[in-house]
Amino acid sequence: MVQRIWAMIYKEFIQIRRDRRTLATILALPIIQLLLFGYAINTQIQHIPLVVNDQSKDADSRAFVNAFVNTAYFDLAGYLDSDRAVRDAIDSGSAKVGIIIPHDFSANLQGGKQALAQILIDGSDPNTAQTALFVSGAVAQARAADQTTATLGRLIGLSNMQPAIDLRPVVLYNPNMESVNFMVPGLIGLILQFQTTLLTAFAIVRERERGTLEQLIVTPIRAWELMLGKLLPFAVISIVDMLIILGVGVFWFKVELAGSLLLLLALTFVFLLGTLGLGILISTISRTQMQAVQLAQFTLLPSTFLSGFFYPVESMPALLQPLSYIVPLTYFMRITRGIILKGIGLEFLWPQVIPLMLFSLVLFWISANRFQKRLE
Repeated sequence: MVQRIWAMIYKEFIQIRRDRRTLATILALPIIQLLLFGYAINTQIQHIPLVVNDQSKDADSRAFVNAFVNTAYFDLAGYLDSDRAVRDAIDSGSAKVGIIIPHDFSANLQGGKQALAQILIDGSDPNTAQTALFVSGAVAQARAADQTTATLGRLIGLSNMQPAIDLRPVVLYNPNMESVNFMVPGLIGLILQFQTTLLTAFAIVRERERGTLEQLIVTPIRAWELMLGKLLPFAVISIVDMLIILGVGVFWFKVELAGSLLLLLALTFVFLLGTLGLGILISTISRTQMQAVQLAQFTLLPSTFLSGFFYPVESMPALLQPLSYIVPLTYFMRITRGIILKGIGLEFLWPQVIPLMLFSLVLFWISANRFQKRLE
């Protein structure tokens, strides 16, 4: 039995080595995907182009504009001389946000009156608009609080009056709130699912198209031995892929691995059982390699959007939230982010590990039975 399985594994590795396109896909594509997604996907909206029509042109108005620029969310694209020019800049796309400061801004501010300013936001991109709206509101409140404190200090004769509340926030796990630290652990699961599902389905369907699968069936090898011999090489290569992706994330993107690498490897293997099983299931449904590719890509879309890769599950519509809990990637993504970013162990991860194990084992068992029946 062991000799038959080993012969199948050896044959599969030889076939992968001779197929240089597949080998390049297995080893190079994860790195390319991680680099592209790591740089291209950024949930943190920054560097929003800002234009200003400053009619007041004094220290208070300049300080107000600098407060926006100093947040790092806005880049000052220039000062304009009219309200119409601000609107035209937003219409043309050269700016996303425009601030209009009236001529009496400083006089009202210094006189204890309400100083008015208008902010125009391009709402064609809702994510950018929400960020601009939130940050601008926070800046305005902060400036108003500073001015109120200064005014009260002058009235009661204190030159260094401090705010009544000194709130000092502490951000855990990702102090700089860089989106790449959030994306890289999620990309590990996403890339592994796509790679293992596609390559497993592709390899088995390719054998069927070439007629070599039928040749293997007439040999003394059993159906489950054939399946195991086909899958183990891809499981080993997938673990290597995971280490490559993790290495790029740690050494290139500077994402710190806070938790146990051994625990991450063990739970990755559990996740691979499910993705390899999905590949087998697709191979039993597909008759051609093109069908296998299309079905593998079809499974990737729900996993991407329902797993919490981009946005938290809790922020999804109530109708879609239950669907996210039947996607194994949902649990694995929480595991990778928990181990890599937070450094937590099984004592906190078990609510994610148990469902992932159940899904992976059940999916693998169903797929293996269906695969053996197709061979009989």
